Amino acid sequence: MTRDRTTRDQTPQEPARTLAPERTLDVDALIDDPKTRIVVCCGSGGVGKTTTAAAIGLRAAERGRRVVVLTIDPARRLAQSMGIDSLDNVPRQVKAIEPVETADGSEAAGELHAMMLDMKRTFDEIVEAHTDKERAKAILNNPFYQSLSAGFAGTQEYMAMEKLGQLRSRDEWDLIVVDTPPSRSALDFLDAPKRLGSFLDGKLIRLLMAPAKVGGRAGMKFLNAGMSMMTGALGKLLGGQLLRDVQMFVTAMDSMFGGFRTRADATYRLLQAPGTAFLVVASPERDALREAAYFVERLAADDMPLAGLVLNRVHGSGAAQLSAERALAAAENLEESGIVDQEDGKVAVRNSPENDGTSENPAPSDSANPANSTPSEDPDPSGDSDNPSGDLDPSAHPDPSVEELTAGLLRLHAERMQLLDREQRTRDRFTALHPEVAVAEVAALPGDVHDLVGLRAVGDRLAG
Repeated sequence: MTRDRTTRDQTPQEPARTLAPERTLDVDALIDDPKTRIVVCCGSGGVGKTTTAAAIGLRAAERGRRVVVLTIDPARRLAQSMGIDSLDNVPRQVKAIEPVETADGSEAAGELHAMMLDMKRTFDEIVEAHTDKERAKAILNNPFYQSLSAGFAGTQEYMAMEKLGQLRSRDEWDLIVVDTPPSRSALDFLDAPKRLGSFLDGKLIRLLMAPAKVGGRAGMKFLNAGMSMMTGALGKLLGGQLLRDVQMFVTAMDSMFGGFRTRADATYRLLQAPGTAFLVVASPERDALREAAYFVERLAADDMPLAGLVLNRVHGSGAAQLSAERALAAAENLEESGIVDQEDGKVAVRNSPENDGTSENPAPSDSANPANSTPSEDPDPSGDSDNPSGDLDPSAHPDPSVEELTAGLLRLHAERMQLLDREQRTRDRFTALHPEVAVAEVAALPGDVHDLVGLRAVGDRLAG
């Protein structure tokens, strides 16, 4: 009955693993194209964005391009995998780049640099670059500015936009690979310019800027009556010292606010330009691909150029023709037949009380069955036994039989095939919703990526 059920069930399962993607993402063509100047890797947390960005950067460098990888992920995996002690706000060159042979037989010679966004340092650089020394010192020492630059909501995403704009304007690298923040809504950096603009154009900011805009002592007298009630209420709510810090910050930053919006808008347009390519990174799991679908739809709504989907940690099998159902059925058959066929089982049946003296074959002597011998009937008269201490009986825990090992392996294979089926069904749902999205699969590695060799392996799978 088991075999018949398996025969019926296996038929609809196998075609699911043979489905091909609607489109295949050609990563090498993307990074070899000199028109591609920015690659942005986005996706939910824990899907391998940092590793993907580093692998793409390494592969592009070894194929002849001058690359910088900008990571916004606070983890230190990127520095470790590239053999750098630490990353900071300054690009650091990665050594041990191995040029690859190009189609014409020559060797490409590129460079790879890596850096990690320091949002406070980036903010400080903006202040220092766009104000005079006296005003810059006042801003940098302002307590409200120090809190804003270190942890204000959206500051990290906005500074990522600023740093990307700085790198692109320098024209020192012909490819910039960006690893986006590891937040659930990892497209926050697209909204950062709008959020900053809303903050700078808010009623509170305009109100706090009003005395400075009116000008001098006369302006303060003019607005004193109108603002006394407001500042008194805010002072009670925020504290008098904090309110003064905010007013001083706003006054000092007044000349820079327009520049923030202008640069943010320019970087936003840069992300929409043809030279930019977005890669959505996901794993073949339901939640990750649901997030990937959101990213795809959001990028399309914002007119951002999507290159495709990178599907990380895809599992495979060298015996995919053997379905999970057939493997389980074979394991059950081996285990069921093993109960009857085991030698110990036959001996136990022949020596049972019910068959005492009735068996056609005489019971084996103790000398033929060392496990049943007593100390006075030692089968080895010389006493030179493999277990001279006698404290452990090897026959008490016999090695598993070939049938048992085979059944265990078949069950492991069945679990792997069930995992493959789940991954394929999840992926099929995504491609059914977004058949226009090109897909590149990255086979799961046996261990973590912690060096350039591992990054090259990821790059090979990514492009293969």
